[in-house]
Formats: sequence, structure tokens, C-alpha cells
Amino acid sequence: MVSLVIAVHVLACIALVIVILLQRGKGADIGAVFGGSSQTLFGARGAGNALTRATAALAVLFFATSIYLAYASTQRATGSIFDRPAAGTAAPSPAGGGAGATPAPLAFPEPEPAPPAQAPAAK
Repeated sequence: MVSLVIAVHVLACIALVIVILLQRGKGADIGAVFGGSSQTLFGARGAGNALTRATAALAVLFFATSIYLAYASTQRATGSIFDRPAAGTAAPSPAGGGAGATPAPLAFPEPEPAPPAQAPAAK
């Protein structure tokens, strides 16, 4: 079901981009873009109405699929990033010696001891 909604969402995105680019800009019509005459593709006033309605319908479809996909992604999430082991700890290996086996500790170099503090020389 989710993959079907993703396909509809992608198609709505592409169609929305195309419909928005087809709309008339301020003071220019689609004929001016392609070097045609002053006649428009849908007639004198029909382009604005049809494209406006198509834009509104595609926008509603886009928002509906976005909300559904966001909801579906929260339902499929299992666990949290806080449930994972820390970055420096060893994860138990599945080939380890059974349920009671403990992983080998990580080998970190021992820190060097600090040099002994010397008292400042008196003047």
C-alpha cells in the first residue's frame, strides 16, 4: 500500500511542477515562451481557470499523500536510536559462545602517567 502511495505522490509532484510551469506569468502568456503568436493554448480566459483548478487538485493530492506517508513512516518505526549500543562498546557477536558469553573487552592504550609536579623555583 505504501509503495502505491509513493508512486501516486511522485506522479503528483511531477504533474504539479508541469502545471505550475504552464501557468501564465505576470504580463506574459505561454505563447511568448515558445515564440508563438499571442494566442494562448486554452483560449483567452480558459487557461487560467483550468490550470488553477488543476493546480489546486494536485496540491490537495500532494498534501494528502505527504500526510499519509508521514503517518505510515511513524507506524513502521521500531525502536529508538537510544536503544543501540554506544559507539565505543562492542556489540555481542552471534557466533559467540551462547547466551552467557560476554564479548571481549576493547583494547584501548593506557594513558601515559603525568610527570610529577615540580615546585616553582624561589627567587
